[in-house]
Amino acid sequence: MKLSFRDWREDRDGWAQALGVSRTAIDLYLDCDVIDLHVDTFIWNRIFGYDLHKRHGHGLFGARFYSQVDLPRIREAQVTGATWVITTNPFRPMSLRPEAFSHNLERLVGELSRASEDVAVVRNVAEYKAARAKGLHAAFIGVQGGNALDESFDALDRLKDNLVLRITLVHLSSSRLGVTSSPAASLAGDDEGLTEFGFEYVHQLNRRKVFVDLAHISRKGFWDALSVHDKSLPVIVTHTGVTGVHEHWRNLDDKQIRAVGERGGVVGVMYQSSFLGDPLWGGRAESVVKHLEHVANVAGDNVPALGSDWDGAITPPRDMPTCLELPRLVQIMLDRGWPHSRIRRTLGANFLDTVAHLRG
Repeated sequence: MKLSFRDWREDRDGWAQALGVSRTAIDLYLDCDVIDLHVDTFIWNRIFGYDLHKRHGHGLFGARFYSQVDLPRIREAQVTGATWVITTNPFRPMSLRPEAFSHNLERLVGELSRASEDVAVVRNVAEYKAARAKGLHAAFIGVQGGNALDESFDALDRLKDNLVLRITLVHLSSSRLGVTSSPAASLAGDDEGLTEFGFEYVHQLNRRKVFVDLAHISRKGFWDALSVHDKSLPVIVTHTGVTGVHEHWRNLDDKQIRAVGERGGVVGVMYQSSFLGDPLWGGRAESVVKHLEHVANVAGDNVPALGSDWDGAITPPRDMPTCLELPRLVQIMLDRGWPHSRIRRTLGANFLDTVAHLRG
């Protein structure tokens, strides 16, 4: 299947005018790897039949909650790569989750592979570069909620030849692995961090060269995971905000940011307006850049990355409601005096370096 989209590379001035940005911003954006660490659109495909191959508008709620991404728009936005995520249903019985995961993995890969003239499923940097050489969008696969495969450690064999790049240990609910950062956990008692099973789960992911993603985990769980994580391998946080810009239960503090950077990892900043410190319905893209800038200032230019959480029931900035407006981030970075090297690293190079560190 060949996707239908407008190729703005043939009309850079027109794209700059349409977005209200400079030609410099467009040229720099198009010259970069642009990689999103967390795209949640598949969940809408699974539950409601949202067609990934169809170009959608802003949906029922003005690109709030969903309808922020589809494959034609990802291509039009020149997003060169992204991690497409399988989110775990925590209410499904443990014994049924591994089979459900395998079904969802097969379905997601199938959906992406249907657009083989525009998309390639990839596992490492070499495959990413091969996809880019052909002009394709490179799709990594991720899992949100390690409890998708917590029936036993043997269940992790369903990850299938490193097809899955990363697993977010916990999501919005605590599990057999450990405690979430969500306020719901505080209602259940103290933060007990990772369980004994969770400690071994980290070892198992390290052995399989699967990223341990510490988005959503409680503060104690974060440090528990680092205490047993292979020090020669990077750890990542794919979609978060930072407390140095806005204090919030979902965000990382400076000590956590430095720890990720010291392990050779990246911190992806998400686009949920309230987590960034903006009004829920009135966020601005500049707030995303402020969080990214804080990560760089705290841990260095090799650490910030993009982790939108598109279609993860978020309310994104009103001046960047979908992936189509991403070049506005570059204009804001330029306006704030960012050097081109920092912009390149943040848009995608940092993540690629981290993947290369993990998988060669």
